Amino acid sequence: MAKNNQKETQQEQVATTVSGVEEFFKKNQKWIELGVLAVLVIVLGFLAYNRWVAEPAKQEAQGQMFQAEQEFRAGDFETALNGDGNVLGFADIITSYGSKAGKSAWLYAGICSLQLGDNEGAIGYLRKYSTRDKIMQGRAWCALGDAYSNLQDYKQALNWYKKAAALEENEYAATYLFKAAIVSEELGDNAGALKLYKEIETKYPQTMEGYDIQKYISRIENQQ
Repeated sequence: MAKNNQKETQQEQVATTVSGVEEFFKKNQKWIELGVLAVLVIVLGFLAYNRWVAEPAKQEAQGQMFQAEQEFRAGDFETALNGDGNVLGFADIITSYGSKAGKSAWLYAGICSLQLGDNEGAIGYLRKYSTRDKIMQGRAWCALGDAYSNLQDYKQALNWYKKAAALEENEYAATYLFKAAIVSEELGDNAGALKLYKEIETKYPQTMEGYDIQKYISRIENQQ
């Protein structure tokens, strides 16, 4: 008997809940329909924007990037960066399309600026570049080091060279370590430079830097 009463009570509670939900929807039907419509408008608007605005802009940006990259590969860094009236340069592509052009636009623009002697401009572009590709990120950080080194800000240069070298152990790291050692000497830190030279000797003896590294090591050791 107790079980029957408990079952009846549960059924009554369920019925009451269902009734309450139905009553809520009846009272708020208009607002619920408006809410659903608003969500639908937002979703459709987002899809339409992607199809008719964002995607065409992205394709247009990539087309412009292709032309600028051709100039870059040809060594015409001025046209690659600033365009020539017919072809947009990386600077204009970044201004016009932003991230739609892809992250590499900032890397290209930074390297072009560096090649043209605009070290401050190179720093501005390269600091905005980031990628999960360790080789490309290492090159970007090395280029930052080059820009700071050209400005004789050797502490900043050393920082970026070391960051680039620490990303991944590969043949490029030998170059970054070598540049870090050179600026360490500029800073008067011969002990730090010697440590970096010896790291090249140990880890990267088969690289171009590794072949001649002993003479740099000997030069500092003979000064001690």
